[in-house]
Amino acid sequence: MARELPAFVSAVRDTIDAVARRSPARLTLLVFLGVIAIETALLSLPIATASGERAPFVESLFMATSAVCVTGLVTTDVASYWSEFGHVVIMFGMVVGGLGVMTLASILGLAVSRRMGLTTKLLAAAETKLTRLGEVGSLVRAVIATNLTLTLGLSLIFVPRFLAEGLGLGEALWQGWFMAVSVFNNAGIMILDGGLQQYVSDWWMCLPIIVGTFVGAVGFPVIMSVAGHWRNPRRWSLHAKLTIATSLGLWVLGAVLIGAFEWNNSATFGGLPFHGRLLAAMTAGMTPRSSGFSTVDIADMSEATWFMQDALMFIGGGSASTGGGIKVTTFAVMLLAIVAEARGDRDIEAFGRRVDAGVVRLAIAVAFIGATFVGLAALALLVLTDLHLDVILFEVISAFATCGLSTGITPTLPDSAKYVLIALMFAGRTGTMTLAAALALRNRRRVIRLPEERPIIG
Repeated sequence: MARELPAFVSAVRDTIDAVARRSPARLTLLVFLGVIAIETALLSLPIATASGERAPFVESLFMATSAVCVTGLVTTDVASYWSEFGHVVIMFGMVVGGLGVMTLASILGLAVSRRMGLTTKLLAAAETKLTRLGEVGSLVRAVIATNLTLTLGLSLIFVPRFLAEGLGLGEALWQGWFMAVSVFNNAGIMILDGGLQQYVSDWWMCLPIIVGTFVGAVGFPVIMSVAGHWRNPRRWSLHAKLTIATSLGLWVLGAVLIGAFEWNNSATFGGLPFHGRLLAAMTAGMTPRSSGFSTVDIADMSEATWFMQDALMFIGGGSASTGGGIKVTTFAVMLLAIVAEARGDRDIEAFGRRVDAGVVRLAIAVAFIGATFVGLAALALLVLTDLHLDVILFEVISAFATCGLSTGITPTLPDSAKYVLIALMFAGRTGTMTLAAALALRNRRRVIRLPEERPIIG
């Protein structure tokens, strides 16, 4: 005979089930808030710091939010400020944060498509249908298996590199696993003494970062679509094709322009050999997508490079991925709409498929809300600090896009500004996903349609 659950446990379960049915987006927010609260409490313990003293609440909250939202912005030196216990807590936050984003985003899309049939409104929903993952349990298992497999593969590349530097086996295994978790989840958090600048010309270190960032940023739906039809790219979904093509295009564009801007800058690429400059440009073109790793000091880069990185960070990674920003497909759909309008085409088409007009409206809404978040946060920091707009804009876009690149102002910000960035990191990680789901769920059919009239545009 089945054992009955305690009344309290049963009530909590029923409440969670009810919230999941009525508002999957709200459940996503509650889960992330709960994980951040637990991480903050653990990092507030004296054992979490290297000094044995309790970290200030704002520092613990900032670090927890940055880890769970896989952002990478930090107010302290992670390697020296936090203890080994603190590092484990931070790594756990990155794993849950990155895994949770992909899992919850896919489940969210699946829930929307099952109830409303709006697969064209949410790309993740279309992907779950195409990959034939009919059950939520199967979907979650597939996401977890994919995440752990790819993370393990990256760690097997990093560990020998650390062993070659003379680290002991245990330390090399720990550093390699932490690095792999941070790279695949696009977290940008490191516990390496000296950071990545010492590896600026090291292909063994930087190439896995580039590849891992790309795979983590394209998203789980794309990975499953490609894995299911890797021999026949024609059968890849439209979302997968758009994401991969746009991501590669943005990477090449970013690498070429940043390389050109920094090629003769003695403080960044100028002092490197040719192969080192090439690798540094390739890394700098990829990491603004959301991983936040940098092999040169961002503060030494030109303002033109900052502006280019602003644009790349704001676009971010793929839908249902570990990346942030407004998402690659949002940018691609708006770009396709502009091209179609310039050509006078009635339909928006790509790769032999027609994009529904509702997806365009959704993309515009997501981009506008993202720009609003960035604008309001930048305005708040201008009021709270005496910093210039260029560095503030870079910081807030990095926080919203959960990227983690910084010109170095994060530790110097007042507590009030840090709280603004905390809210922005959370909004950037969960906002676009929940916004897309909320708008999709609000889709309705009207019996009566008003007369059509075209206002003047432009």
